Amino acid sequence: MSAPPPLVAIVGRPNVGKSALFNRMTGSRRALVERLAGTTRDRQYGWCRWGRRRFRVVDTGGLEGPDDFPGAPFADPIREQVELALDEADLLLFVVDAATGVNASDEALADQLRRADREVLLVANKADRREASANVHELHALGLGEPILISAYHGQGTGDLLDEIVERLPEPDGSEESERTQPVRIAIVGRPNVGKSSLANAILGEERTIVSDLPGTTRDAIDSPFGFEGQDMVLVDTAGIRRRGKIGRGVERHSVQQAERAIARADVVFLLIEPSEPTAAQDMHIASRVVEFGKGMVLVVNKWDLAEPGTERGAFARNIDSRYRFAPWAPVHFTSAITGEGIPDLLQLAVHVDEVRRRRVQTSELNRVLQRAFVTHPPRSVGRRRLKLLYVTQAEVQPPTFVFFVNDPELLHFAYRRYLENRIRDAFGFEGAAIRLRFRPRGATDEPVEETEGVGAPA
Repeated sequence: MSAPPPLVAIVGRPNVGKSALFNRMTGSRRALVERLAGTTRDRQYGWCRWGRRRFRVVDTGGLEGPDDFPGAPFADPIREQVELALDEADLLLFVVDAATGVNASDEALADQLRRADREVLLVANKADRREASANVHELHALGLGEPILISAYHGQGTGDLLDEIVERLPEPDGSEESERTQPVRIAIVGRPNVGKSSLANAILGEERTIVSDLPGTTRDAIDSPFGFEGQDMVLVDTAGIRRRGKIGRGVERHSVQQAERAIARADVVFLLIEPSEPTAAQDMHIASRVVEFGKGMVLVVNKWDLAEPGTERGAFARNIDSRYRFAPWAPVHFTSAITGEGIPDLLQLAVHVDEVRRRRVQTSELNRVLQRAFVTHPPRSVGRRRLKLLYVTQAEVQPPTFVFFVNDPELLHFAYRRYLENRIRDAFGFEGAAIRLRFRPRGATDEPVEETEGVGAPA
């Protein structure tokens, strides 16, 4: 089995520009930040490409400051997020604020990182500010080598940083070339008590996880390899994602982080929906995260044996489709973990979605379809200018990523982007798979890949 893609973790105290650097590296156009005062902010995962290397990036987040977390030491939550990063990262980027200089939190983090069995790059952000030059000498005292001076906001120095990152990453093991030999990785996600553990046990055929009537009783994500019709698969059964206002300290907060990490590691995600409860905003939030990560997704209506008598599947599925308009490509499937109904078909669907995510479209056929789409329904003019398609190519799989070379990407309207995605899906399928559309001006060269923003995902 090939090793997973390398992971680079961005760590540091709050307000030093970690999210700005994450957005710069991943090409994201928006900061995916949702905070609850007094807790560690959600960790964001994305992808970065530099030259011929592709790797994952995680923004570990942090607290706003001690005033927002009364009665608790500031260093403890910061230490917790670094320890989580140390568990899985191949390389750490320790970001400090060159404009304000080193403080006690920086020194405490540096002390922890020096003892870690991980490579660390010291990154001095906001180095373009006038005050930074007076503070650079302080950075050497952290004992983490020569600082790399950057401005994440303006992009200054980020190319040198990416060169250094690629130089220090583990050598690739050919996993991209051997993708078809990898098992299909499935994550089961959903609100507490929708039957995630019961479905996992039904798939695996044994009691591998703790099942209880109490919401949130499954604690950690558990990887369980199994086989289905000759296909190797791995099941990641996650703890429930609670409403953010009801997340408790410790175990439940850890469960939220585990669930999002499972989504990031999965090929196909089963989002469980209970027929006795209306589709909640929380379910759509989870679905939007799956889209943002570019994964395959199946909307699984579990406990169908407990549905109200007379409930018609077609009408129920149409109701779900109306709620998930940002992911109309996600199939709806009905199961019962208790009776086993629909489970073999669900696994067959997962295999199909995984194959779809690996699909490549011939460039000539792709251009024929998209050029016809431009002629059939031309984009609206912006002033006296109109978007023109030069050519389009499929750059990647998992997720399928299409790069449009156009005269000016600024002329693209979001509705026309959705129209082009629909034409691709009409012509080539991609059922169950999130796809990426990127737009570049003529003559564009390699740059960090935009992977974290889902087309049409809710804000």
